[in-house]
Amino acid sequence: METYTLITGAASGFGRAIALKLAPARKLILADMNAEKLEATRLACDTPEKHLTWVRDLSQLPGIGDDLAALLGAKSATVEHFVHSAGLFGFQTIRAHEMTYVNRVFNVNVFAAMEIIRPLTRKPVNKGALRSITFLSSINSKLGAKGHYVYAGSKAAVNALMLSLAVELAPTVRVNAVLPGTVGTGMNTELFADPNFVASTEATHPLGLGKPEDIADAVEFLSSDKARWITGQELAVDGGRLARK
Repeated sequence: METYTLITGAASGFGRAIALKLAPARKLILADMNAEKLEATRLACDTPEKHLTWVRDLSQLPGIGDDLAALLGAKSATVEHFVHSAGLFGFQTIRAHEMTYVNRVFNVNVFAAMEIIRPLTRKPVNKGALRSITFLSSINSKLGAKGHYVYAGSKAAVNALMLSLAVELAPTVRVNAVLPGTVGTGMNTELFADPNFVASTEATHPLGLGKPEDIADAVEFLSSDKARWITGQELAVDGGRLARK
């Protein structure tokens, strides 16, 4: 039985950076909906042959848990650490409220994580191997901003989910969340193409702009034995942005 770290959203952005950071020391299951980009991540990882890919659209909830259970059974694999990095980001004002968009954001950012965690906590499926869960949340869950109510609401839900699971799954499973500041990734390329946006964002982050690798470092720590006495925590990795509230 081989033990893995499962990373959603691994085809790009934070998920890819986390995969590259963890690959030298761990075996990974890389999950995303884009098979081509997912394979590119696997090949970019240290010792790519030891890692698995799971091509799955997490906005489509039915069958997620069963699909994961089938993968683990077929590969004689268990998951020791789960990192939920998959996420959708976008703008929508309340006047333009569209439930199709709301449902898709919450499915990927929140509900898919629940569907994945369910089989990971069942002994017949995961053999009691799970030791940590790390959610990728956002400082947007702590700040008000026009047009962010759906995204921010989904990330606030992630924070609440993390807190409850930290209590429910203790003492065997630690559960924490990383709250990134504004970092340039493929998800916000258009924003970072605007020099005015970059300048204003940098001005609100006392330590300047961060990189995806900064987030990966935090995830590596929280999912390691060095964080053995840390659970139920929201770790802001934001260059000091929340300190300016």
